[in-house]
Amino acid sequence: MSQPASGRTQESFAFLPTVNLKDELLELVLLECQSAEESVWGVPAYIFGIQLRTTGQIIGRVSLRIGSEEQLRYSGHIGYQIDSAHRGHHYAERAARLVLSIARRHGLREVWITCNPDNPASQRTIERLGATYIETVDVPEDYPMAPGAMRQKRRYSLKLDPSP
Repeated sequence: MSQPASGRTQESFAFLPTVNLKDELLELVLLECQSAEESVWGVPAYIFGIQLRTTGQIIGRVSLRIGSEEQLRYSGHIGYQIDSAHRGHHYAERAARLVLSIARRHGLREVWITCNPDNPASQRTIERLGATYIETVDVPEDYPMAPGAMRQKRRYSLKLDPSP
């Protein structure tokens, strides 16, 4: 039986309420809560749509995965994707900051965020969040990734203060 970073066993994992995840520009809309068995990452995951508050348009997704560092060595705790028409406005950074409150409520004191080595925009997003680059790792062949995807990940650590 594996232990997520929150210290609870997977069997006793409980998703938390996800209300009021918004700032002046964005609101996160819960799309799905995936159990460890349903999740491609093998850990419980929250999946949110990133919605512009002014228009209600969903412009991307952000996910928060709750598990140990080893379980999330390649995917990280936080993942994000912004539709190409909306990139360049720091929406991924804002969305990642919003899910940190849930990470804290699950007892996480550190989150890992990864990106491809050839993605400088994502690297800048992670650095703006205050994360520290740790290493670049090779992704094993049996790790679930899209065909043809880069088989390396840059790993960053972000220490969390206990208060939101």
